[in-house]
Amino acid sequence: MGELIKIREMSLQYGISARALKYYEEMGLITSTRSDDYAYRLYDDAAVQRLEQILILRKLNISIKDIQRIFNTVGSDVVLEVLGKKVNAIDEEVALLHELKEIVLDFIRQIEQADFGKESDVKLLYEKAKEIENQIINVDYDGNSANVNRLLDVTEKLNKKIPDVMVVRVPDFRAVSSGYLTWQELFDENGFEKWRKEHDHLLENIIFDCADFMWQRDGKPCWVWKIKEGVTGADTAPYKIINFKSGLYAVSVCMDGDGESHGNVHKKIENWVSNTENFEVDYPDRESMGHMIYPHDDIKKGLGYNQMNLYIPIKLKEGK
Repeated sequence: MGELIKIREMSLQYGISARALKYYEEMGLITSTRSDDYAYRLYDDAAVQRLEQILILRKLNISIKDIQRIFNTVGSDVVLEVLGKKVNAIDEEVALLHELKEIVLDFIRQIEQADFGKESDVKLLYEKAKEIENQIINVDYDGNSANVNRLLDVTEKLNKKIPDVMVVRVPDFRAVSSGYLTWQELFDENGFEKWRKEHDHLLENIIFDCADFMWQRDGKPCWVWKIKEGVTGADTAPYKIINFKSGLYAVSVCMDGDGESHGNVHKKIENWVSNTENFEVDYPDRESMGHMIYPHDDIKKGLGYNQMNLYIPIKLKEGK
């Protein structure tokens, strides 16, 4: 066995947070060791090789649950099955995009042939719009709706690849803040997480029965927890109290601790925001945040992973 690698070295070498490494370990994908005279996680050659395999599979958008199946099975049958399904999904998406392109081109040709100076052509385009409206609200319609049916079917299938996004307003609240720490400082045996558990009586959750918000700046996370009425800085020392300012956020779900999932969902939310008429992202004064959801065991067992809500700061566009 080669030299053991420290968790910080592993994190820097592969551009992955210590939290993500702990998450993969929690999911049973990699293992670490600890010696009696060293408190932090250490990784051997096998763990390094396994991490490289995980990162490659995540780049291919293979789910954590399927990666677990791959690693828990001897031979190549499962990985071939998973990759085969991925190829089929890609083929299906490509076919749907080609079909959607043809539908859009059909509509373009119809519009190009229309003369907006003619009342009859304007009426035809109006009736085309009514076809779509009638199909969407599921009322009976006797017209020629084959093209519209194709459009609705294709776009419905493609839209499943876009995350559900909701817009929420997070209210003002007072919170104890970890400040900007390294992941190791946040979670090591004498870090903020230990303090938080020992002072749980001072805290209350702003959303659900789980942790509050965390964001990063220059690679360092900051974790905040809402505090109860009457709590002072003397109660939270050495950690400071901050006033969190209310604001709008676009929110979607990703996998807690999995950086690949975070990045993909982050891009999709930003794309969703850019395609709205009334909202725009609100950087750099505010940060994207994670709302850590640690579900009960039955939820985690059913999903195969922990959930996290990703919050992207947004604001109304000027003049809206």
